[in-house]
Amino acid sequence: MIQKVINSKGGLHNRATSQIRLKPFTLAETRRYLLSRKIGLPDFQIAQLYMAIGGVPHYLQRLEPGQSAAQQIDRLCFQKDGLLAGEFSNLYRALFENSDQHEAIVRALAKKRVGIKRTELAEAASLPSGGTLTKVLSELAESGFIREMPSHNATRKNSIWRLTDEYSLFYLTWIEPNRMTGKNVWLTKSSGQKWKSWCGYVFENLCISHILQIKQALGISGVLSEEAAWQFTSDSSGDKGAQIDLLIDRNDQSINICEMKFTESEFVIDKRYASELQNKLAVFRQRTHTGKALFLMMVTAQGVKSNSYSQALVTNEVKLAQLFAD
Repeated sequence: MIQKVINSKGGLHNRATSQIRLKPFTLAETRRYLLSRKIGLPDFQIAQLYMAIGGVPHYLQRLEPGQSAAQQIDRLCFQKDGLLAGEFSNLYRALFENSDQHEAIVRALAKKRVGIKRTELAEAASLPSGGTLTKVLSELAESGFIREMPSHNATRKNSIWRLTDEYSLFYLTWIEPNRMTGKNVWLTKSSGQKWKSWCGYVFENLCISHILQIKQALGISGVLSEEAAWQFTSDSSGDKGAQIDLLIDRNDQSINICEMKFTESEFVIDKRYASELQNKLAVFRQRTHTGKALFLMMVTAQGVKSNSYSQALVTNEVKLAQLFAD
């Protein structure tokens, strides 16, 4: 549609009268839809579902009342006849010509959870870094499978590409490698530490896709801003490396440095993590030479436990419930 209709240079040029971008449901829309079908789940479980299958209505309509998020995921993704147990193999072939290239990009990004630059992505996917790669990246981005995150104060070639399609990431991480059979496969897997660690990463994607709700919670909806990522690799100078997966660079001479954590209880900042945060802020200011105010913001599922470290470092808090705002 993008290449052959919207951007057509032939007989269809400039013939489109309007465009409708169909996006997945937000968290708020997902909750309303589930309630309309008498599926009453707490926000935490809705977020767990969202991080596994996203806000795609076609997937959400297969959920059933009376089951927990773990039961729903187990039935849809791990039982033999589950809708999503084999959906991945058909998904990209149904959407794209030469879908092997699209799938190669998706698989490469699934292995790089923090995202990678275009040149690294081309190498990882075994694709030439030319017009074909540009076309494939554009089609995947327009379709909502991947996202290009600008690198703060850097040229576009330094942008970070991330896999943001929840189902694709969940499939490649959990469903495809699965060798267990029978019922309650997911109930077993989701009780392990690997799932908890993985949730922390996917929660970052969820936050990035709900940046409008985060800005609303901060009271900066009316402030012009740019969302970006930033990273610095340690070098011969002896400075430690630092990575920021999301920052909000605001026109009011301020930058929110976002840390995102998904835990079942209040997140605790301990001495080690406090030192990591202090280093991150110091390296960012030193390497970017910014004169803007830096505000450390925590986006969490259940809030941040108050202690000496959180009181000294955290300027703003956003909780999961606030991501459910319209």
